[in-house]
Amino acid sequence: MSLPDLNLLITLDVLLAEGNVSRAAKRLHLSPSAMSRSLTRLREATGDPLLVRAGRGLVATPRALKLRDQVSRLVQEATAVLRPEEQLNFQELVRTFTLRSSEGFVENFGPELIARVAEKAPGVRLFFVQKPNKDSAPLREGLVDLETGIIEKTTAPELRVQALFRDRMVGVVRAGHPLSQGAITPTRYAQGQHISVSREGLDKGPIDDALGELGMVRNIATVVAGFSTALSLARASDMIASVPGRHTRNLRAGMFSFPLPVAAQELTISMLWHPRMEGDAAHRWIRGCLHGICAAHHGDSASPEDLVKE
Repeated sequence: MSLPDLNLLITLDVLLAEGNVSRAAKRLHLSPSAMSRSLTRLREATGDPLLVRAGRGLVATPRALKLRDQVSRLVQEATAVLRPEEQLNFQELVRTFTLRSSEGFVENFGPELIARVAEKAPGVRLFFVQKPNKDSAPLREGLVDLETGIIEKTTAPELRVQALFRDRMVGVVRAGHPLSQGAITPTRYAQGQHISVSREGLDKGPIDDALGELGMVRNIATVVAGFSTALSLARASDMIASVPGRHTRNLRAGMFSFPLPVAAQELTISMLWHPRMEGDAAHRWIRGCLHGICAAHHGDSASPEDLVKE
């Protein structure tokens, strides 16, 4: 079955609005003969004369009158589909955005993001969900609008990525901990009781590799899934947590933070989204809000000393 020529809808809309072949032709920048041929095709497609002569003019048939409003609406809707999205009216925008990130990220940046969104678009709600793994399926399936984290080899290659800030690992202990006094050497650091952070339950990572190059091994007392949990344990014990400095700025308040005494890899925290949301105006806006908040808090890079002062 052949598809109808949908361009004829535009022709029919103009013909019914003008009720005159010559005026309709002029409006569509066609010759009168070309418009007459289009009218013939419309009559064949609909099985109705649509416009019939009455004296020197043309009048619409009952079928044409019945179609007029419907055709006009279809043309307007089709035109809107093919037109760039209009500027957002933030006061009327009603939408929920789902953001998938770690608890530390939400506690550090969430309050300011919520406040900025509420001020600009009171009808927008943010829904934060935990990030138990690095699976990209929620973004692909539309269950999540945005995600924050470190790009991994397992990250889906089609995802759009924008860097938010760079970070480094710092050590954190409770106020009054022995490490809060005197120089922190690799030996003093390694001899402490450590909290390892791993969603996969691993007790070894880049810090252990760096210590291994010095011939040292740290004592892992426990393994937890998140930085927030690690800091809570360190705050209430003599254990040492090693966490991203900027990522956990607010969570470390009242604790003693120090640059790691071993070489620590710099981390890039990024924002990820699915390409189908690339052109969505509201989605672009929420991405801009998040990027702006992170940029306002942090420069492109910082030393470990800068991170522990924040």
